[in-house]
Amino acid sequence: MMEPPKGTIRDWLDTRAEEGGTGFVFPDGAPDLSWPELRDTARDIARALTAKGIAKGESIAILHPNGREALECLFGVLYGGFRATMINLVAGTSAVSYALQHSGARFAFVHASQTGLFEQTADLSSISPFDRSAATGCPPAELHPLSAGDHALLMYTSGTTGRPKGVVHTHASLLAGGWTTAVAHELTAQDRGLCVLPIYHINGLCVTVMGTLISGGSLAMCERFSASRFWAHAGWSQATWFSVVPTIISHLLHSELDPVDSTRTRIRFGRSASSALAPDVQRAFEDRFGMPIIETMGLTETAAQILSNPLPPGTRKIGSPGIAYGNEIAILDANQNPVTDGSEGELAVRGPNVMLEYLSNPEATAGTFTADGWLRTGDLGRIDADGYVFVTGRLKELIIKGGENIAPREIDEALYSHPDVIEAAAFGRPCKSYGETVEAAVKIRNGSSLTPLELIEICHSQLGKFKSPDEVHFLAELPKGPSGKIQRNKILGEIEGR
Repeated sequence: MMEPPKGTIRDWLDTRAEEGGTGFVFPDGAPDLSWPELRDTARDIARALTAKGIAKGESIAILHPNGREALECLFGVLYGGFRATMINLVAGTSAVSYALQHSGARFAFVHASQTGLFEQTADLSSISPFDRSAATGCPPAELHPLSAGDHALLMYTSGTTGRPKGVVHTHASLLAGGWTTAVAHELTAQDRGLCVLPIYHINGLCVTVMGTLISGGSLAMCERFSASRFWAHAGWSQATWFSVVPTIISHLLHSELDPVDSTRTRIRFGRSASSALAPDVQRAFEDRFGMPIIETMGLTETAAQILSNPLPPGTRKIGSPGIAYGNEIAILDANQNPVTDGSEGELAVRGPNVMLEYLSNPEATAGTFTADGWLRTGDLGRIDADGYVFVTGRLKELIIKGGENIAPREIDEALYSHPDVIEAAAFGRPCKSYGETVEAAVKIRNGSSLTPLELIEICHSQLGKFKSPDEVHFLAELPKGPSGKIQRNKILGEIEGR
């Protein structure tokens, strides 16, 4: 399928239901969910919502952890033509309260485990929990007519620089997000993915769920990632691929558990996204487990994947998230013009999977798109002669020491070169003399005798003294977002609050 998907999610779910077969299995114990069952339940939910007089494109909040119910609510909202507003359950009460208020949702699907969070964060005079039982035996309601350009998804960014922004995706861009994944990874109806990332995050939602809808395969959905159960879940579910983030790859690498031979040979690949994968970690994982890790890159604003390395036997370049699939990539100079000489600039993307807008925030929307329609990612990088992108850092994460820009990523990679390091992140500390000084936080394996001084010396040998951290802090856990991505901007606060 070389063209972006046409139609709406309603159309695609109807097609899968007509074809039949299992869509989702649940390693944690819920019964399998077939495509026809999912379509019928989604249609019932859609009719019940429509009967409430909810307008097309109106936000419906979803406060659900991964599971069968979460999928039924998500597809019910999408099938009815409403805007699925996925609430990040671990964002903190302030961010959840803001998302519920800002989205304008009048109704919410609230899982039993999230009742407390909902009551803490919702203005109960303006938003009500929707009773799922109301969808059973609801009189048929004529559903809203749908088109590809209608609103489908509202997902809030992590808000590292102020208030979270509400990213709006249409049916077209949401489907295209699943399509870029399916094309890059050559997913077929015979594939079964393993989802351990939350579907209130764009990676879990688009890569695994929408990628499955587009490919016609199936998906094993876990409630959450567990290092002790990961390989057992992969084996039980007969998964052929999985999508994770670098911290998960590192935790699996430092676990004593191995997959059985049949699981090892069945899994075609694992994919890594959300942040840079340290080359030493990637090589060690592949050497130990005998399966390729495909490094990729995506954004909430692009319905996840924009770049991917090809599958073997194609060329994978360690340290690069790969080449563009289904969209265009450019490096922009300071004047927002594409550069063609391989020099560094801001990574930008243009294509069918790019968001429509930031909800009710025209200033932020205008600032994110160039006059030529490129979406600015905020990442610094360069493109080599073969079209592979090498990301060198985040514009907003650069450490500026004595007027010189230092990318935290190269310090992270030096730290990860020691096999006892499980998590690592460099960051800047304000300093009167230099503007900022370099420090780092790491998590090391239990029983390790590694010292901060040894890690600083490793950095000195690989990077020189100027770029190396003055201090390395050992933490039990580094702060992470819902996908497992380390939140660099929160580390200093954790250290000072200890």
